[in-house]
Amino acid sequence: MSGGNGVLIIVENLPVPFDRRVWSEARTLRDAGYDVSVICPKGKNATAKFEILDGIHIFRHPLPFEARGALGYLLEYGSALFWELYLAFKVYRRRGFAVIQACNPPDLIFLVAAIFKLAFGTRFIFDHHDICPELYEAKFGRKGFLWKLSRFLERRSFRLADVSIATNQSYRAIAIERGGMAPENVFVVRSGPDLGRVRNLPPDPAWKCGRAYLVAYVGVIGYQEGLDLLLEAAAHIRDELSRNDIQYVVVGDGPEAAKVRLMARIMQLEEIVTFTGRVDDATLFSVLSTADVCVNPDRPNAMNDKSTMNKIMEYMALGKPIVQFDLTEGRFSAQDASLYASSAVDFGDKILNLLDDPQARAAMGQFGRARVTEELAWPHEVSKLLAAYEAALGTRPPASVRLANTASNSQ
Repeated sequence: MSGGNGVLIIVENLPVPFDRRVWSEARTLRDAGYDVSVICPKGKNATAKFEILDGIHIFRHPLPFEARGALGYLLEYGSALFWELYLAFKVYRRRGFAVIQACNPPDLIFLVAAIFKLAFGTRFIFDHHDICPELYEAKFGRKGFLWKLSRFLERRSFRLADVSIATNQSYRAIAIERGGMAPENVFVVRSGPDLGRVRNLPPDPAWKCGRAYLVAYVGVIGYQEGLDLLLEAAAHIRDELSRNDIQYVVVGDGPEAAKVRLMARIMQLEEIVTFTGRVDDATLFSVLSTADVCVNPDRPNAMNDKSTMNKIMEYMALGKPIVQFDLTEGRFSAQDASLYASSAVDFGDKILNLLDDPQARAAMGQFGRARVTEELAWPHEVSKLLAAYEAALGTRPPASVRLANTASNSQ
């Protein structure tokens, strides 16, 4: 079964539809007439082995192993590969597909795509979400054998790909320079927010716990996300600058959550820092709508410098001023919607500068909202995604789309 308009998307990092980028891609392809199936792991509020949402067929598999050290990664990735291959054959028998789109991490899904490409001529699109070698180095602070293996698997993914999708210009450069891909086969498709989902709600003063201001963070709580640096900034504001009128809310969870909570307790910040864990959209947007300033304390490193963070886009979509460290892609995304810090102390100073300047907050928020609406929201990425698929299938996009993609790739 060839499945001429069939697409199989494989994602291992998050369940669908909660992987927002993948869900936007799947719905866009569906709207363009493709027959879309997705393979992903099960997760919270996504436990069904199979369901159809918005016309998209979702096949989920268990992921019983959590990566802890080399053995943990071997068990987790081995289990995921087994289920991905099993379910890919199941989808192929039932529905057929002409394209496999692999969304990393990890850079192992190309093994599944290779079997179908060699046996059935299936086309392969590598959707490059994370730069895994830099991610490994950021997590573990070293290189070594597993880092070298990560570089090898990344090269193999690029070499097998007919087309690569990059989330920004830094990733596009990696695909070309490190992955050896032809520039015309690398398409920048940014993770623009869905403005139909991201919405302002009435502020809820309860989040401020009786204080004058609210500073909000949303995202993963891992080492590279730098929540320890945010706590240092909060302690600096309270202890060195004698300000106790600010409440901080941290929305999200992750491998460092317990450590960050303990750090907050040791630093006696529990009263002014609220940890919500993972929450639904209504709670998330209630927090963000109440916030006076939103923060992105991603630790400066090669991974974060080259990566575009979804939380920045959502902050901007809600018209919120931002404080973050000065990183290449973070600055490209936010531009004048953000202040850029050089240290944890400077981070705290810049938070306070914004809280004490309502006019600057309003101007930065307006700039960010306009930038998202006019340039960065998902509708601006639709033509680029469809052009990538047309290129992979050998039906090159119209000249107008090729020129638009070339122009975007030069920015």
